Amino acid sequence: MSTVLAGYGLVKKYDSTTALAGVDVEVHERDSLAIMGPSGSGKSTLLHTLAGIIRPDGGQVLLRGDRIDKLGENRLSALRRKRFGFVFQFGQLLPELPAEENVALPLMLEGVPRKEAVERARRWFAPLGLDGLEHRRPGQLSGGQAQRVAIARALAVEPDVVFADEPTGALDQRTSDEVVRLLTSVTRASGAALVMVTHDADVAAHCDRILQVRDGRISNYSPFTVA
Repeated sequence: MSTVLAGYGLVKKYDSTTALAGVDVEVHERDSLAIMGPSGSGKSTLLHTLAGIIRPDGGQVLLRGDRIDKLGENRLSALRRKRFGFVFQFGQLLPELPAEENVALPLMLEGVPRKEAVERARRWFAPLGLDGLEHRRPGQLSGGQAQRVAIARALAVEPDVVFADEPTGALDQRTSDEVVRLLTSVTRASGAALVMVTHDADVAAHCDRILQVRDGRISNYSPFTVA
């Protein structure tokens, strides 16, 4: 499998604290990678560095072989919008917009006409079990439904990589299991790779590989733990 995203020798420091101490990681097409570790281990810093949200102090980040950590802020912001999708713990949906427009928003921000953007957004509702919920606003959705809308929004731009930061952290165990199953399967079916930070071993077990981070270093790397 070809490498979609890679970080080599990643170093990140916050004053006297070293969050990343020379981390190497590769993510392949249709790959799903769970990043785990105790609080303060560097797992979220690693995700944010790979996603171009923060810049490393050392090392490099490559997307399909092109270095992105040295891009100017405008180009990096455009790359995040067009080639990355994001799912956060609390969804971060806009409360005033119906579900279909929340999903279509990244497309509209890139200049896609509203009608076309909404039509493209609606294609994700059936695969994610959201049929009939297109016109509901976030306040009218359950937690699991809102996270599935967030997943649809992340996939709407047909990204190379979806980044998920504790995407089930606010859900009960049953809903969490349903959401992570959909997240991994639909992301894989779309052709995107998935990089997910989680503290939950049951959630991580749905991914192809698990990477354990401790004190800014990889302490354990399990290829194809569970498919």
